[in-house]
Amino acid sequence: MARFKVGKMSRRLGIGLTEKGRKVLERRPYPPGQHGLSRKSKPSEFARQLLEKQKLRFLYRLSEKQFKRLFDKARRLEGTTGETFLVLLEKRLDNVIYRGRFAKTRAQARQLVAHGHITVNGRKSKTPAMQLRAGDVVTVRPESMDATYFADLKQQNPVWFEHGLGWLETSADELSIKITQEPSHEDAEQLADVQAIIEFYSR
Repeated sequence: MARFKVGKMSRRLGIGLTEKGRKVLERRPYPPGQHGLSRKSKPSEFARQLLEKQKLRFLYRLSEKQFKRLFDKARRLEGTTGETFLVLLEKRLDNVIYRGRFAKTRAQARQLVAHGHITVNGRKSKTPAMQLRAGDVVTVRPESMDATYFADLKQQNPVWFEHGLGWLETSADELSIKITQEPSHEDAEQLADVQAIIEFYSR
């Protein structure tokens, strides 16, 4: 997706998209622009639904086309659309790398995949949108292990890798992430109203 300023977008959406975005939002908890502090009018229902969609889309760093395609897939699958959608977002390869603490942001995780540093079950993958399943193992390519970034990552304090997610098992020594079970919708970041997103696409 197109590049954007994380701090400014975090203020516009009202959520911290990254750690940097959260810090910026704490300092200036209002929308950007000269009218940021004076906006008091209640948004329309459409505007509210659009905002919720944008929150989740920018949080997971997807283009509108990618986001809508995944939503349509969730709608076709069995189960509750909103819950299924969140699970599909969580199971993306770039998100797993981010959630497994191999990257500080989802954008960085996507870059690691695109540059060919990542393998899934021993095979190189350059597809950030790849959907993972229980039992899959994500690792750093042996050829990339000596790269400065990954050498430094292995020297991180073990606490850095404690993500607290029961469906992921991260090995700091081997630089691997195993999907131990299917994530639930409750494992996703609860920063957007998914029902509003469903209503937005149901117009």
